[in-house]
Amino acid sequence: MKVGCFALVDPFSTMDHQLERVAGLGFKYADVTDNHPGGLLGNEFGFTGAVSLDSNPADVKAMFAKHGLTITSVCSHANLLDATSPSVYGTTEILKAVRLAAGMGVQDVVTTEGDPKTDWGHNLSDQERVFIVAEKLAEPVRLAEAMGVRILLEPHGVLTDSIDGMSAILERLGNPANLGVNMDTGNSWLGGADPVAMAKAFKEITWHVHWKDLPADWEEKRGTMYGCGFGPIALGQGVIDIAGVYDVLKDSPAEYSTLEVGGDENVLQSYAYLKELGAE
Repeated sequence: MKVGCFALVDPFSTMDHQLERVAGLGFKYADVTDNHPGGLLGNEFGFTGAVSLDSNPADVKAMFAKHGLTITSVCSHANLLDATSPSVYGTTEILKAVRLAAGMGVQDVVTTEGDPKTDWGHNLSDQERVFIVAEKLAEPVRLAEAMGVRILLEPHGVLTDSIDGMSAILERLGNPANLGVNMDTGNSWLGGADPVAMAKAFKEITWHVHWKDLPADWEEKRGTMYGCGFGPIALGQGVIDIAGVYDVLKDSPAEYSTLEVGGDENVLQSYAYLKELGAE
């Protein structure tokens, strides 16, 4: 399994700067981490590291290639539980992410249901949650199939942070061949799941992995917080059985993985830790 780094290393910096930093840390792989539809003021004036989903795919691919980086996935983490709105990152953005990925020759688009921000989203029943998430993913999955792209669900919400919830979405969508899982070690644990058990449950359809570890003082947040952007410590220093997850997924279909770890030293220690386990 190849190890890359997420492209949000420094705050208030351009995407080109983020990629330069990732390459400077010794990585050959990175994902399209932050993105948006249309134009963005922060991009024009140099204080945001994001890619427009409406970019010419060749331009994005060339920017990564300039730094010797291969794109492993396009992140398209959405809010699928609140009501549809132009201000909410949802189905429209995932569709654009699929087109961008296909245009760059990237196979995987990673998405999730996210954390609702409104009373509407928080008051849905379990059955309603599954239906609304599946409904909002139905067209992206169909488009992705036509364009040779896979949609990967990541543990990052009240549904996807559990084996039962993840399974319910997959089943409601009919378990198509291009729908799978992006395993996230930190998010699954934080949401209350056993990451090793989740890795085993979805091993055969896990095509990408996000690595993060979390410290013991996060125990009190477990089961109440659904996902975090990055781990504040190096892999192997926290409470998550990273080695156990790697042992399960080392012969899974996942060719690429991404470190979601804060701080240069933590990133480098985490990379060394995964190499000791057998990663590239």
